[in-house]
Amino acid sequence: MTFRGPEVGHSLGQMLPLWSAAPFAGMLLTIALMPLAAPRFWHDHFGKLSFFWVLVLAVPFVAAYGMAAFRELLHVILADYIPFIILLAGLYAVSGGILLKGKLAGTPAVNTLMLLTGTALASWMGTTGAAMLMIRPLLRANAHREDRAFIPVFFIFLVANVGGALTPLGDPPLFLGFLKGVPFFWTFALLRHMALVSLILLAVFFLLDTYFHKRERAWEKAPGVNGSGRLGIAGWQNFLYLAGILGAVLLSGFADWGKVYIMGVGLGGQDIIRDLIIISMAALSLLTTKAEVREENGFTWFPLKEVAILFAAIFITMAPCLVMLQAGEAGRLAFVARAVRGPAHYFWTTGIFSSFLDNAPTYLTFLNAATGELYPHAGAAEGVRALIAARPLYLEAISAGAVFFGAFTYIGNAPNFMVRTISEEAGVRMPGFFGYIFKYSLPILLPVYILITVLFFL
Repeated sequence: MTFRGPEVGHSLGQMLPLWSAAPFAGMLLTIALMPLAAPRFWHDHFGKLSFFWVLVLAVPFVAAYGMAAFRELLHVILADYIPFIILLAGLYAVSGGILLKGKLAGTPAVNTLMLLTGTALASWMGTTGAAMLMIRPLLRANAHREDRAFIPVFFIFLVANVGGALTPLGDPPLFLGFLKGVPFFWTFALLRHMALVSLILLAVFFLLDTYFHKRERAWEKAPGVNGSGRLGIAGWQNFLYLAGILGAVLLSGFADWGKVYIMGVGLGGQDIIRDLIIISMAALSLLTTKAEVREENGFTWFPLKEVAILFAAIFITMAPCLVMLQAGEAGRLAFVARAVRGPAHYFWTTGIFSSFLDNAPTYLTFLNAATGELYPHAGAAEGVRALIAARPLYLEAISAGAVFFGAFTYIGNAPNFMVRTISEEAGVRMPGFFGYIFKYSLPILLPVYILITVLFFL
């Protein structure tokens, strides 16, 4: 089996020792433990701690492997991280200017309907856009509830992850697949998988919410619909800016306007234009949306700041892990390459790595692995076309694993962190990193993903 990656990444992956992943492990443990052990210190100094792990990785990495390591890190920053954070910031700023007015009572039926709406929107406005649009109204509707931490957790499951499975606009891995030749509407092949996962999670949520709602007699404290006015939307112009962002993302997938090279890193001209359009849409949103709309929406910049800093460190420290994966059987993670054979293996391996690494490059790594294994003499685009024509189940498994398993940890997908921070700002006591995994992901998501494997990938 061959993992085919960039030439520089492939050669580095063959040389790197397994312990080069230690800074990434340290970064993950810091994210997991520091908020529990020293929450105030973490809140004030998480940027410094993140920079520490970046230095622990970058200094010996570049000292040992020279220009190859420097170019790999530069590629991660310029080609991966900066476009990622521009898109995230654009969606965050624009969605934060849309206010759902009126007060809703957080009943099980209303909450389930809001989760369903967000899940349906996620494939068309991105998981980040849908999450930022729907999380604040959901939190306001349940402000009177005592046991409510599970509500944003299920929101992360459904709106911030599973709902993005139907189009390349929904989740970054699918967009990268679109850029590699996967037809735009091919991802509707995941409709059955997404529908089943969504229905199960919505049913479990409704039963759980009904139990807690009755136990605490929450209807006695519910505010009901605001008697002074009906439900409505303020900041409607932001939907135009949101359409502009999604249009720019889609355009960058069809256009080919050459390359711009920065210190040896090639950036697509269409990608630069896309990022400039996104920045323009965000600026227009900030200029044309009334300050009181954002204030009433509880909009702050801290969730974006936290994600920007933490994911900068995550992107950089995870670089050795990805290049070792790209090296396949020639690298120190050869046991992974040897273990991945059928669709079920691809679903779980892509998923597990997507839970802790960024799911977009993980998706590309295992897409390259599948085409390299099954069509070793085909080019990248030809391999993708052959995979879709002859063995689409492999691509379904890789796509579903990358999207669905993003919900398994807080770091699986960037909107997860944002939802957690916004919820904590609203007074919700969210579970810690391991609490989220052991209390929710393992008992709820794991059985659902086993069922998906049995029904679709065996």
